[in-house]
Amino acid sequence: MKYQTFCVLTVLLCLPQRADTAEIHIPAATAYLDPDHNSACVAADKGITRWTGPDTSVTWFGQLQTTGNLNASVVLRLPPTTTSQLRLSIGEQSRDVTVQGHATDASTVDFGTFQINKSGYHSFKLQSLNSSGQDNGSVLELLLVGTALENAHFNMQPRRNAASVHLAYPVPPDTKVSAFYCEMTGLEDPLWSYYMACGWHRGYFGMQVNSPTERRIIFSVWDSGNEGIDRGKVADENRVTLVDKGDDVFSGSFGNEGTGGHSHLKFQWKTGEKQRFLVTADPVDATHTVFAGYYFRPDKKQWMLISSWMAPKEGRRLRGLYSFSENFIGRNGHVVRKALYGNQWIRDSAGKWSEVTTAKFSHDTTGKADRRDRFMGVENGQFFLSHGGFIDGFTEFGAPFDRPPTNLSPASMKLPPLPE
Repeated sequence: MKYQTFCVLTVLLCLPQRADTAEIHIPAATAYLDPDHNSACVAADKGITRWTGPDTSVTWFGQLQTTGNLNASVVLRLPPTTTSQLRLSIGEQSRDVTVQGHATDASTVDFGTFQINKSGYHSFKLQSLNSSGQDNGSVLELLLVGTALENAHFNMQPRRNAASVHLAYPVPPDTKVSAFYCEMTGLEDPLWSYYMACGWHRGYFGMQVNSPTERRIIFSVWDSGNEGIDRGKVADENRVTLVDKGDDVFSGSFGNEGTGGHSHLKFQWKTGEKQRFLVTADPVDATHTVFAGYYFRPDKKQWMLISSWMAPKEGRRLRGLYSFSENFIGRNGHVVRKALYGNQWIRDSAGKWSEVTTAKFSHDTTGKADRRDRFMGVENGQFFLSHGGFIDGFTEFGAPFDRPPTNLSPASMKLPPLPE
């Protein structure tokens, strides 16, 4: 998969050395395990430990801008008297090495020289050729030296999540938005993905992949105040309170990303199937607003309330409208996440619906320099967001996009009761 590049790759984690002596040390904690067994452990201070047997490979990814030679070594600790057979592959080239463990602190295992014949992202896969259950040692880093490293880029941070990506929807000044409607289609469904359709200044609403057998529809609303971690520290006057929730919906609290009220419906939404979301805002007085999230259940072909929450220190309607896609656990941050976002509409306080056909791209700090495999664009008449996969090219922060109008107003749909 390759997406269009919207700006020249000039902001790089570059190597300052001359090309003929370039050297780079890539920490083991930036690599990915495949399959991702819980038996092995990846930690910033210890690298990869408890790596056993031949079943799990260790893979780094890096972007090489220059062709040329590349000498590759792996630094590891191997128990004394242990003999280990390892293979390192760069693309289709591979080298096998037999390593003898000894009592020194760490060993540098030289896999020889590889030839890089094309620019772009490359994988560096370390595999065990040992028998099942054998200790393969602790991996500390991948060491690369050679002419192919000129202007090379690797993620050097232990945070292995793909960059979070967002699209922001402009709203005309002084518009009092009482409802926000968005359709969304998840095209990829790796674990630990959250595709968010309707976000606003006080909350977010979307769908999540929690496990191989569990998916959720999530609606959450933030408390007032500045507490970012522990909801137990939030005073009662700053807490959002549950007003109502739908059948089979769980409600509770959340923290560590701000605090607030959380709700979710366990529902096996389908990849490739369009999902429909609606958020409403109903100011009840000058300082309180009820925010509600409605989801159209495809199996029942009807709208249902996920939950509604009374938000204090508010009294206004929806602002700061956006959508996003998040890889919330980094253990599989190397795989692609992609979703379509289309047919966005807002309803003002007078009951008028207006279609939103413009959006602007942004990403989190991980996407600034560490992970540039993040994209936005227009596909099949809808916006798309994509991140992960170590795909060549990227979308420039702040890039605006326009999609063609659908003229399919929610006013013609059988919607839940909307605030006046």
